[in-house]
Amino acid sequence: MSAVRPPIHPRSADRRPIDRDELRRLAEQVRPLAASGERTLPVPEAFADLIPQGGLVRGSLVASTGGAATSVALALAGPATAAGSWCAAVGIAHLGLLAAVELGVALERTLLVADPGPHEWAGTVAALLDAVEVVLVQPTHPISPSVQRRLAARARERGSVLIHAGGGDRWASAPDLVVSSGPSSWEGIGVGHGRLRARQVPVEVSGRRRAVRSRRAVLWLPGPSGEVARVERAEAGVADREAEATVLREVG
Repeated sequence: MSAVRPPIHPRSADRRPIDRDELRRLAEQVRPLAASGERTLPVPEAFADLIPQGGLVRGSLVASTGGAATSVALALAGPATAAGSWCAAVGIAHLGLLAAVELGVALERTLLVADPGPHEWAGTVAALLDAVEVVLVQPTHPISPSVQRRLAARARERGSVLIHAGGGDRWASAPDLVVSSGPSSWEGIGVGHGRLRARQVPVEVSGRRRAVRSRRAVLWLPGPSGEVARVERAEAGVADREAEATVLREVG
């Protein structure tokens, strides 16, 4: 297995406030050399026929909701980073780097930004939308409607995709696409010697404009081999016998 290069952290270990000029300089380093002519960014094959146009439309706002909101958001961002796009994750709580890799995220093209706080949050996200093609956010405070409109307009102007991962009560603007995740089913507690190896997640995709009809599927996030994949119908209908007596609290 090849070594995974560590992600870039715009905030240093001393937890000092983010220097906006420093963030802009960093943004210049990762800004694509030329704007892509593609209208969409790639998504995992398991999502392709669930999402209108088969990918994330540049300039759109995506909401990932439900118990697996963070995992779904990372899975959606993964193929774009693998194809050369940069991604930023702002204030994503309990973000596991190994889990991100299993969901397809290229850490060497990922910026991790600690929660900048309510006073710096909007400016930080706006600067990242200028610089990278996918921005994941998980705000810990309510975002005003005016700030939401400004950030949505910035994403449209720059052709970036803004993914809101959970915390829907803090973001009221109607997204272009909603990916809702239901209760998960884990595998691996028994034969996996105590390690959770795979997770089945039911998802429903809906939204505005072209996404008129909701589309549903059960996905592996990740699968037994570490991949994001569609669960076959027979598998989706079988309860996990290993976990019958185990109650797991969803953490996303």
